[in-house]
Amino acid sequence: MIVVTSVNVNGIRAAAKKGLVEWLAGTEADVICLQEVRSEPEQLPVELRDLDGWHAVWAPAATKGRAGVAILSRREPQRTAIGFGSAEFDGSGRYVEIDLPGLTVASLYLPSGEVGTERQDEKERFMAEFLVHLTALRARAAADGREVVVCGDWNIAHRPEDLKNWKANQKSAGFLPEERAWLSRVYDEAGYVDVVRALHPDRTGPYTWWSYRGRAFDNDSGWRIDLQVATPGLAAKAVEAYVERAATHAERWSDHAPVTAVFDIG
Repeated sequence: MIVVTSVNVNGIRAAAKKGLVEWLAGTEADVICLQEVRSEPEQLPVELRDLDGWHAVWAPAATKGRAGVAILSRREPQRTAIGFGSAEFDGSGRYVEIDLPGLTVASLYLPSGEVGTERQDEKERFMAEFLVHLTALRARAAADGREVVVCGDWNIAHRPEDLKNWKANQKSAGFLPEERAWLSRVYDEAGYVDVVRALHPDRTGPYTWWSYRGRAFDNDSGWRIDLQVATPGLAAKAVEAYVERAATHAERWSDHAPVTAVFDIG
């Protein structure tokens, strides 16, 4: 078995004060993908600087205090890579990948976008380049006899079942028709599988992000935007996938919840 968890920490230094350290101490994950770290490695709290039993790869953004991704693995990676060969985005703290035996794991923080602004244009440029990378990554992995899982905050809800208020959000970034169509291309053209949806095809959610505004968490008015997207061979070996939703609003240490998948790799 290999257990893979992904979570947007919404600022790792703030999360460390709210319960992230305790969660890390108790997790059974073999690999953890982090997004929105928003910290340089030397700025990390002492409890996270030298994590006993973990090998850490940090990919901060060139713009301090923004984005940032990381991967923690109990096994030392055979290879690490920051970015995906993009002149525009490789320094933006949005992608890192590692190779483990027979498996490539990546942590992704796709831009959130904002309709009618440069941020949405940036998101669209990222998506265009990233789809090319995903296609090449799958081909390379297949040639090497490897599987792939790309974990992270994809910032797109694919179907109405993936967000509570879908009717009111059809013109909002994260649920635009063109964004949803792009995610369909990830599945239909690049040939990846949404691991959680494959195991739970008919259920609403499970949501992974809830706004801090209002009572979104208490009302479970959320979005499912944090995904584990895998090659078909690996997805077929998923025996369990779930969202580690906090019991109460007060116990949250991020506005996102960890998404965990268990693969029986034999």
